[in-house]
Amino acid sequence: MHLFQQQAARDVDAALAQLPIIDLGPYFRGQDGALEALAAEILDAGSRVGFFYIKHHGVPQDLIDGAFAQSKRFHALPLEAKQRLPLDQNNIGYLAMNTSMQAHSTVHKATTPNQNESFFATHDRGLDHPDVVKGTPLRGQNQWPDDLPGFREGVMAYFRELNALGQRLLAPFAVALGLPPDALDEDFADENNANLRLLHYPPTKLVDNDFGTAPHTDNSFMTILARSEVPGLAIRMPSGEWLAPPLIPGTFLVNIGNMLRRISNDRFLSTPHGVIVDGQRDRYSIAYFHSPNPYRMIAVAPSCTDADHPPKYEPRLYADLMKEFYSANYFHQKDHATVEMKNQYD
Repeated sequence: MHLFQQQAARDVDAALAQLPIIDLGPYFRGQDGALEALAAEILDAGSRVGFFYIKHHGVPQDLIDGAFAQSKRFHALPLEAKQRLPLDQNNIGYLAMNTSMQAHSTVHKATTPNQNESFFATHDRGLDHPDVVKGTPLRGQNQWPDDLPGFREGVMAYFRELNALGQRLLAPFAVALGLPPDALDEDFADENNANLRLLHYPPTKLVDNDFGTAPHTDNSFMTILARSEVPGLAIRMPSGEWLAPPLIPGTFLVNIGNMLRRISNDRFLSTPHGVIVDGQRDRYSIAYFHSPNPYRMIAVAPSCTDADHPPKYEPRLYADLMKEFYSANYFHQKDHATVEMKNQYD
């Protein structure tokens, strides 16, 4: 058995003891003190583990089930049909099997491509959208299959619901950072960077250093993950132990990404995780990545610094950080260097 699998094959109760389950219900109902209480739970989970479950999140189960059904419909298409929607420079479209590798990862030396295929979607911008008209980098159009009725509608219904959920969570994250509740609003305004990834993993073929997705950290602010019943995900805890988070009905699994770690001056953990699919069944998951507008500066929050903890990161345009990440991890982006793009947006 792969070492990754051996370490992840732990007792379910042990995993649950380390991964908090956070109830969003009181906050969404506007109960007195609920914002501050939720912020405290997020700070504890984010600084101690970097992963947590959320329940009573308000996303209808039938919408989640519908998104999985649409994902399976898409991935069941002939490869030729999917390849007509190739992942573009805005990272929208279809990513074929064995065409990505976690080269940007600082937690694992990837030597083989990831054994998964994915479909990426974002805000559904029309031809008359100002950013589409101007050709603004990282603000492109979705690509949709011609022969899959209802797919676009089902995917975008789920995307809009998850984007709204991410926006509603900005206030408790801001308070967790020691900031006013509205401190992050402007960074996420004017169509925040949001990506929905419909993932399909066949059983992993283990030969050497092989993974469905190699260990890595996400480049988002936060990721909201929906999973099917087929296991495969494992999280590397701060202790170095790998844990397989169990599937808990009615919850999403949330993890902190590199941008929140950067803003928090490393107070929050961006925890490594990866996937190996054992057995004979295919695995499906839906990852939603919630991040600031690409044309906002990512700077360390002043509330996370003091005389003993100076800023560890210089302010950077998020678009540039995104391009660095894409260029390192996706084969179609290899020849595209990071560029300062702020003037193209102003």
